[in-house]
Amino acid sequence: MTNLIEYEDASDEVRAVYDDIRTTRQTDYINNFWKALANHPPTLRRTWETLKEVMGSPGEIDPLVRELIYIAVSVTNGCEYCIASHTAAARAKGMNDEIFGELMAIVGAANMTNRLANGYRIPVDDLYKLSPVAHS
Repeated sequence: MTNLIEYEDASDEVRAVYDDIRTTRQTDYINNFWKALANHPPTLRRTWETLKEVMGSPGEIDPLVRELIYIAVSVTNGCEYCIASHTAAARAKGMNDEIFGELMAIVGAANMTNRLANGYRIPVDDLYKLSPVAHS
C-alpha cells in the first residue's frame, strides 16, 4: 500500500499543491489520490495542473458531461478509485441514478461493439473516415 502524505507531514512543495487544490475546489478535503501522488511531488504537481486545466477550465463541454466522460473511461479502464471519485463529483453536478444507468448502458454497449469491430477487423467505411480538423 502506498504511503498517504497528510498535510501536516507534507513538504512545502506538496503543501503548495494541496493549498491550490483546496482553493480551486473550495474545500479543505484532500483525497487519497493526491495524498498518494505526493510521494513524488513533481508527479503530484504535473497531474494536478493537468486535471485542473482539463476538468476545470471553461470550454464547450459542460462540467457534468466532463465527469460522465471521466466515469465512462474509468469504467472501461477498470479504475475503481476513479469511478468512485468521479461518480461523487458527477452527483454533485446533478447526475442522478437514471443518468448513471444510461451512462452504464452506453459504456457497456460501446465496449461490446468496440470489441466486435476489433475482433472482426472491420474496415472503416470511407464515409466515416475523419478529415483533419479545420483550424480557424
